[in-house]
Amino acid sequence: MARAVEQQSRVIHGYRRAYRIGGEGSAIMFIHGIGDSSRTWDDVLPLFAENHLVIAPDLLGHGDSDKPRADYSIGGFANGMRDLLAVLDVERVTLVGHSLGGGIAMQLAYQYPQLVDRIVLVSNGGSGNGVSTWLRLATLPLAPELLKLLRLPISRTGVSVSLALLRRLDHDLGVDAPDLTRIVDALPDGPSRQAFARTLRAVVDWHGQVVTMLDRCYLASDVPMLMIWGDRDGVIPYRHAGQAQAALPQAALEVFDGAGHFPFRSDPERFTTVVERFIRETVPATWDQQTWQTRLRTGPGPEPDPAATQVLSE
Repeated sequence: MARAVEQQSRVIHGYRRAYRIGGEGSAIMFIHGIGDSSRTWDDVLPLFAENHLVIAPDLLGHGDSDKPRADYSIGGFANGMRDLLAVLDVERVTLVGHSLGGGIAMQLAYQYPQLVDRIVLVSNGGSGNGVSTWLRLATLPLAPELLKLLRLPISRTGVSVSLALLRRLDHDLGVDAPDLTRIVDALPDGPSRQAFARTLRAVVDWHGQVVTMLDRCYLASDVPMLMIWGDRDGVIPYRHAGQAQAALPQAALEVFDGAGHFPFRSDPERFTTVVERFIRETVPATWDQQTWQTRLRTGPGPEPDPAATQVLSE
């Protein structure tokens, strides 16, 4: 039976941090992507709360959290997740990160490995340069000013119509039309636009993604890891899954056929089943400082074989 999840907030470092929380048991933290909020997890949080303590924050600058002129870097977000866990008195978590949230999950594992039991990367950012053209356009100097046009009903209608057309034409971006429309609708106010622009420019420029998880992912080689990707992802290409798994040979890959950038919204029940199975069948990571230091000094070692991709069966 699904368990209730409620919204709460705490003031940390002077800023209100909103989050959803519910259930009890081993903790899972769900980290959303850029421009989104904890609401993106609405379909799966009550399912996971049957067996776990679930925590889904609104990142600073997103959702119902404050939107100050502040640090919107990957490292800054990871620090925010650490601080929220400390305030909630949660010592260790399984991290589930979507898109930008996947990059934040990996950064948290690099910075604070003692906090992390497992990692689930969903349509993960930071595995290659490729990214949707509309995200590249949003990094241009005048983009925040152009986003002001979203306050006009005709502009928002135009975006909705364009996404609906892409869906009718069976374009990959059209697969996620409802969710992309939902995210665009959350941007009309000034603080949200500025926070979105600052966050995006910290990880993307006109040439594509500028932050990678691949150079340091060997530091998390002892962490059980699962990647979930839709094979029709029009935001972060599905081909990045192979690049990520080549650098993370311990990671399993679950492919959602026909799904786009939000596989957990396309099929919440399957998503929950896959992640629950992963948690049940893996042992939480243990962190040893001496081993970690040795690995840091020696580096990643020989490059893994990209052909050794493991795909989980359905």
